Amino acid sequence: MHKCMNWGAINFDWNQVRSFLATAEKGSFSAAARVLEQSQPTVGRQVAALEHSLGVTLFERVGKSLNLTSAGEELLVHVREMADVANRISITATSQSNTIEGQVRITASDVMSVYQLPPIIKQIREMAPRLEIDVVAANDLRDIQRREADIAIRHVRPTQPDLIAKLVAEANAHFYAASSYLDQVGRPKTEEDLAKLDFVGFGDVTTMIGLLNSAGIPVTAQNFRTGSKTGIVAWELVRHGLGISVMADDVAAMTPGVERVLPSREPFRFPIWLTTHSELHTARRIRLVFDHLAKQLRNYARSPDDGCGYPN
Repeated sequence: MHKCMNWGAINFDWNQVRSFLATAEKGSFSAAARVLEQSQPTVGRQVAALEHSLGVTLFERVGKSLNLTSAGEELLVHVREMADVANRISITATSQSNTIEGQVRITASDVMSVYQLPPIIKQIREMAPRLEIDVVAANDLRDIQRREADIAIRHVRPTQPDLIAKLVAEANAHFYAASSYLDQVGRPKTEEDLAKLDFVGFGDVTTMIGLLNSAGIPVTAQNFRTGSKTGIVAWELVRHGLGISVMADDVAAMTPGVERVLPSREPFRFPIWLTTHSELHTARRIRLVFDHLAKQLRNYARSPDDGCGYPN
């Protein structure tokens, strides 16, 4: 027997719940406002309205911080379940869409977003002018299952069971530096010579040192005088003559004033994975963008030989 819904007991709206969830996860109204693309006062009013409608206090202020009350902690468990259901509803609805229009959100590293994606997106827009393409340039891994992106371009294979992952290429990278920097310090002939020069750090320097050491480059923290967690900033530092770094060959080819260091050295190779949700992949607009990205990214890099990945 179908259970009757007590509609009178539902005395709040989803916008209020979203504001509460974002505030709880981000720790402040201002941070929640940024991810929700709303103003801080709006988020604060929605949380206050939810507190009023439920008759409980959800947050307490401690200095400049917001801490969940016990009632807020208990509610958060159920709200996260609601958010998961809402995401599944959104994914299901999107997967049933047969029109090649609407938004497709692609996330990739900032370097790829700047150098490789624009001409591909231009082609996609020419193929499907009613599409809306949103590029999320981020070096962290965005969550497709929570709809932070529809398609992700990653250098590691995701492990979540509900995701489709396709290995579209293996890209080559080498050491690069500005010609002006090499004119000043000399062009290294060996890996030991290379380790005497300045390097530009990208991301976590300790991780980078470990990777270079394992590749036979005996660098230490003393080699890294400049750097940035933002890839395009680090690359600009290289271009302006502040040191050496590893970069994808196709990006370096687009950058005037830089040259390959130790040109005969074997390249670094890294995979390019395309990822989307298994249900999203049945939506025509998602499939069109996914397949075109896969085709064009092969033009930037060496295609894998093993044929693994999601079949076309």
